Amino acid sequence: MEQVLAAIPSILIGIDMATKITWWNMTAAQTFGLASSQVVGRPLQECGIPWDTQAILHGLATCRSTRVRVSVDDVRFHPPGKKEGFLGISLTLMQSACGADVGILLLGANITGRKLMRSQLAQAQKLESIGLLAAGIGHEINTPIQYIGDNILFLQEAFHDLSTLLEHYAALYQMCRNGLPTTSVLSQIDTTTAAIDVAYLTAEIPTAIQQSLEGVERVATIVRAMKEFSHPSTKEKVSVDLNKAIESTITVARNEWKYVAQMVTDLAPDLPLVPCVPGELNQVILNILVNAAHALGDVGGDGTPEKGTITVSTRQVGEGVEIRIADTGPGIPEAIRDKIFDPFFTTKEVGKGTGQGLAIAHTVVVEQHGGQLTFETAEGEGTTFIIRLPLTLSRS
Repeated sequence: MEQVLAAIPSILIGIDMATKITWWNMTAAQTFGLASSQVVGRPLQECGIPWDTQAILHGLATCRSTRVRVSVDDVRFHPPGKKEGFLGISLTLMQSACGADVGILLLGANITGRKLMRSQLAQAQKLESIGLLAAGIGHEINTPIQYIGDNILFLQEAFHDLSTLLEHYAALYQMCRNGLPTTSVLSQIDTTTAAIDVAYLTAEIPTAIQQSLEGVERVATIVRAMKEFSHPSTKEKVSVDLNKAIESTITVARNEWKYVAQMVTDLAPDLPLVPCVPGELNQVILNILVNAAHALGDVGGDGTPEKGTITVSTRQVGEGVEIRIADTGPGIPEAIRDKIFDPFFTTKEVGKGTGQGLAIAHTVVVEQHGGQLTFETAEGEGTTFIIRLPLTLSRS
């Protein structure tokens, strides 16, 4: 039995009910740099194991009180001379043949590589989203900038014409002060007034100014939305106005949906602030919005002018909030419904999707926020993705 336990490639630590270490396998010794002789027979918390002791002790207390298997994820450890890493530990209550509690078994694995891979996949998905949105945002900004530029050019020319007319009026004014004006000056004023069409300029200049101001406001709205969408990266949850976050994401993604969908929002005005990681949640909403737009784009691929509809709604449900993103697309075929949250699964053609978006969204909502990400769908009618988030902070 000792040889079998020693051959297990996972970290294996046994403790008795007084938290003294009774078993310490070779993988544990290699991971923590502590030999079995240094720790066996000593209390767990006194062995100097280079890990997050408080997280382990909290897990042990939970295991004793609930008498069920407990998982302690993302336990930091930093053995001497090695880089800091992360462990995944499961705690299982051990019992004797007569049913008496005799100890707790800690089974662990170094998940540093897995976390790094997950982080790299998440980063790759974000870069994919940035690439997807960059051209669209450029187009959204270019349109108002173009007519702002056209209006400013018009105002420049109008100012030059009016300046010429004002110079003639200045000459006329000076002549009136010195005596009678000459016929030539009056003729120049008449000619210039007719040439520059003063009535037209008087009517159009205020319009050009108003359009320019509207264009500036449109650009400012897009920039604000981009700033709010790309919230400074943080791993800590903060209280967020979900409605505002959704509106910003809709604005940023506008070029993805405006050609294929009418956007309808039904955001509860009394929605409370929700504890979440803003940047990660914005990414989830963006992924689902883009997927909805692509689904509608596939429907409209035959050139029909009729647009579909994307409806985004929020509401409070009990001790949590619910976000619904519904589209009137073709729905999800029954054969693939159990795969859509699988990493790298995609129905899009090569080059259009990596299959990471919904998988990462599921991880963010469920594992990082303690929420739920589900969907309702009917072929030929559409799909609704449902994000449920708790209103209370949970251990992430």
